[in-house]
Amino acid sequence: MSIGDTLAAGRRQAGLTITQVAQRTCIRETIIRGIERGDFSGCGGDFYARGHIRSIAGAVGVDPQPLVEEYDATMGAPRAISAADVFQPVTPVKLKERRKPNWTAAMAVALVVIAGIFAYQHFSARPSVAQPAGSSRPTVTSHKTKKKTPVVVRHPVYHRLEIKLTATQDCWVQLTSASGYTVFSGMVYAGKTMTWTARRPVTMIVGNPSAVTLTVNGRHPLPRGAVTTVTLYCRISPAWPGYHGQVCKP
Repeated sequence: MSIGDTLAAGRRQAGLTITQVAQRTCIRETIIRGIERGDFSGCGGDFYARGHIRSIAGAVGVDPQPLVEEYDATMGAPRAISAADVFQPVTPVKLKERRKPNWTAAMAVALVVIAGIFAYQHFSARPSVAQPAGSSRPTVTSHKTKKKTPVVVRHPVYHRLEIKLTATQDCWVQLTSASGYTVFSGMVYAGKTMTWTARRPVTMIVGNPSAVTLTVNGRHPLPRGAVTTVTLYCRISPAWPGYHGQVCKP
């Protein structure tokens, strides 16, 4: 039995219509109908297709893991990123050849410096000319020195994010770090609370935004919509470590 047939059979067994499943998962009815027919083109990619499968399976009471594995086996599982791909530079670095010292230029500079020192000592040793008597304008030599304003270098201080998610209904959630590491991926069942702490930006994908309450440092950054992607940033001190959300609808 295919993925679409399994989800359709589970929906009928649960006594639900496509409209009711769409209301529970916040997924459009056209996408649900396409998935039941085996058409995943409306999902917007493999990543969102897996999220839709998990959300629909959770709504109709079907285990989503075998269906996701079947999808990966049929459509192709995502390729893991190796350490060589991460640390290999895109553009090869060219090392400059070490040049030999130019001794002729160095000797010329040294002679110029010696000549300047000799001239300074010679003219500074000459006696100053006395001012003639009866002169009403004394010679005043003033040296004005401009005060330099010290430059204060401030280094950015990143605040940490305190993320708290409470599910009022069963909901699929995925949390990914800025480097692409999956911090959490799975179902958060009704009545359960999950907490995370991060010091760098993280991306959260919520399959059913209306089924969870999300707070970040005491604030609510979660917009409403279908499958929702929220990027949470750690701002620089003294500003509050806030967030920036973007709704991605399939």
